[in-house]
Amino acid sequence: MTIAHVGIGSNLGDSRRVVAGAVEALAALASTRVVRSSAHYATPPWGRVDQPPFINAVVEIDTALSAQELLAALLDIERAAGRVRDGSRWGPRVLDLDLLLYGDAIVSEPGLSVPHPHLAQRAFVLLPLAELAPDREVPGAGRVRDLVARVDSAGCRRLA
Repeated sequence: MTIAHVGIGSNLGDSRRVVAGAVEALAALASTRVVRSSAHYATPPWGRVDQPPFINAVVEIDTALSAQELLAALLDIERAAGRVRDGSRWGPRVLDLDLLLYGDAIVSEPGLSVPHPHLAQRAFVLLPLAELAPDREVPGAGRVRDLVARVDSAGCRRLA
């Protein structure tokens, strides 16, 4: 079993419900259990600002799936939620699931990079991740709590 962290984001439709549904879908994966989930965060868009704000969260799971199997499952969950990957980057989406961390693994393969390559620059991922694992070491980047201190979190707010 491996502890992994999955980032969840949505800015189309009922985003809070979409994020909650993604947590349920993760809990339903074979050989996987949700350990805990962060609060939801309202965050400004990243990369492209001409879109609605996002709802983001991070889920910690314990899984027997390989990193590649887990990524395939995440893509299936996105598709089931209505996500269409059209090649555009950082645009609006009904659901975005990112494999942020997979144990202490460093993976660099076509279609899969772990830790997530932009994790250390994104407050919308680091804030909820810090709720779950502030002392977690991100391979090649540092401790989550230290990474949070280095990013601009203006406009991000924890939701009740």
